[in-house]
Formats: sequence, structure tokens, C-alpha cells
Amino acid sequence: MAEQRISFIDPDSITDEAMIAEFERCAKFGTPRPESQAIRAHRPPIMMAFATAWKDSFHEGVCDHNIKELCRVYVSRSVKCEYCGNQRSEKSRNAGVVEADYMDLLNFEKSDQYDERQKAALAYTEAITWDVETDDALWKRLHTHFTEPEIVEL
Repeated sequence: MAEQRISFIDPDSITDEAMIAEFERCAKFGTPRPESQAIRAHRPPIMMAFATAWKDSFHEGVCDHNIKELCRVYVSRSVKCEYCGNQRSEKSRNAGVVEADYMDLLNFEKSDQYDERQKAALAYTEAITWDVETDDALWKRLHTHFTEPEIVEL
């Protein structure tokens, strides 16, 4: 990883119960890493807003968590963020997602490693990440495999 540019707040110095609980949740579930939250802890309201959004859209929600994890790692890998790309969701790991499942993410459309539902989600993720123009074909793929609430969550 490149040189750290923003310091971590020492989690042991935090006295706010909600923030302490968030650090414990991060350690238990693997994403985001506690270190990420230790940076956000410079601004507690931002840390807690991020924690709520992350919990509601990533750990909970209506869309399959493993698909969201593939999309999250796709973004990290495609923008070459090793820090985020090396984080793993314990929920996905416990559901059977293994390291090999991430290996062909940047070549997802040509890979036989991913099913059509996963490929549709990854194509949408690619479009959002790289501002790729979407067309009717992509939206048809998405609506074939996902409900609108799931698409919003992706």
C-alpha cells in the first residue's frame, strides 16, 4: 500500500458507545476494515453515516450479499485499490465465496466463472465505475435478473 496520508484515530481512545460498537462490527464482518473507520473517526458523524449506509446497503438489504461483494471487489480491482480490493466480507466467506471467485473479475464478460445474474450486476458496476454509457440491452439484463429495489442497492 502507498504511504498513509491520513492518520488513524486509535479505537482505544474512543468513548462513544455507538462508535465502539461499529469498530467491533467491522472487526467481526471484515468490511469495511476497522482501519477505514479509524480514518473516518476524525469526523464521528461521517463515520456513523457511512456505517449506517454500509450496513443498510451492503450487509443487509434485498440483493444477494455475495453479488454485492463481487461488485465491491470489481470496483476495487478495476481502480487498482489494493487496500479495498484485499478486504473480504466474512459473510461471503462463510457463505462459500473463495478467493478463486474473485480471480477473473476484470474479465467477467468472457469468463465462465460467473453466471448471467452475476455478469449483469458486474456490467452495471462497470458502467457506474467507468461512466460507460448504458443501453437498453444492459437494462434488459438487469431487469431480467433483479428487482428494482435490488438494482438500486447494487
